[in-house]
Amino acid sequence: MTNKKALVIFSGGQDSTTCLFQAIQDYGKENVEVITFFYGQRHVIELEKAKWIVQDLNVKQTVIDTSVIKQTTNNALMDESLEISQGESEEYPNTFVDGRNALFLLLAGTYAKGQGITDIIIGVCETDFSGYPDCRDVFVKSMNVTLNLAMDYPFVVKTPLMYLTKAQTWALADDLGRLDYVREHTHTCYMGVDGGCGKCPSCELREKGLTEYLAQKAGSAI
Repeated sequence: MTNKKALVIFSGGQDSTTCLFQAIQDYGKENVEVITFFYGQRHVIELEKAKWIVQDLNVKQTVIDTSVIKQTTNNALMDESLEISQGESEEYPNTFVDGRNALFLLLAGTYAKGQGITDIIIGVCETDFSGYPDCRDVFVKSMNVTLNLAMDYPFVVKTPLMYLTKAQTWALADDLGRLDYVREHTHTCYMGVDGGCGKCPSCELREKGLTEYLAQKAGSAI
């Protein structure tokens, strides 16, 4: 794909970093750049991780301030006064940010078109996820069509993790030769604790997937 370029929606977390490494392998580092969004997230440390990673990899990063979203919605991911809930008594977990991925894809598309980039990569997944409706394949496909129609441009929104479990995402990082890098340098903790709090839904899912993958890897080596 030497003539194609890709834009990765990049948070500095496990999933988007794995997508970034795959994009570098598929497109070549010189043809990959990332876009990162600050939306008032309480785990703002992920932006620091994202900045460190792209500098370490020498990949171009564009950071967009979308904190205006705090004027339209409220949730535990942006409000530290709210306790993070799994959503047992609610339709969705209270970490769901209404409109976030739609906004991210819209802005990513606008930026990509200006750079002559058609391929947009986002690390959403509907296998091991938190029940967010904007992580579903049907949403991404519909948004892809909307972007193409809105800007009359041949966007291709790619979701390499869509049907992977967290264990399989760890396996992908390992296949890319980046398992230790992803373990050591990415951030997924909702509480913003460096190294993870170990208790929030995001930390639990990450650790569960890693444990499953390492057990599978050890078993296959016997």
